[in-house]
Amino acid sequence: MGFSLTGTHVIFFVASVIVAGAVSGVFIAVINNVTTSFSKRGENVQEKLEIDYKIINDPVNIPTNDNYYAFYIKNIGSRKIVTTNNTFHIQIDGELVTKANYSFSPDSILSDELTILYIDKGDISAGDHKLKVVGPQDIYDEFYFSI
Repeated sequence: MGFSLTGTHVIFFVASVIVAGAVSGVFIAVINNVTTSFSKRGENVQEKLEIDYKIINDPVNIPTNDNYYAFYIKNIGSRKIVTTNNTFHIQIDGELVTKANYSFSPDSILSDELTILYIDKGDISAGDHKLKVVGPQDIYDEFYFSI
């Protein structure tokens, strides 16, 4: 006394429903991960588009303030920029300036506002130089100048 043809069909039907449920669960998990990844990348791209700044000094007349050279940085983006030693890295001629040798005033700027970057005079010798200011989201500006 074995299964009838109907019993066999029921077993195959139940097995196919279980397999289809497992496959759809995997697809839902993968689609959810892809959607989350696209959302995060979109937020990063949006932030990069909203953050921008420009060094606006006269390249042959760098102002001084006590023992520091002053470089003016203008926020030309639409987002507020926090200007601290932790959010910006400074390079002179490809050499990283230590955090103790530069500072900003003020320490945050809104769109169309200026901050002044003060760099210790000991880090810049006489001659032609390249200043590279690297900020949030690895956005940077380069400025060629002479002392």
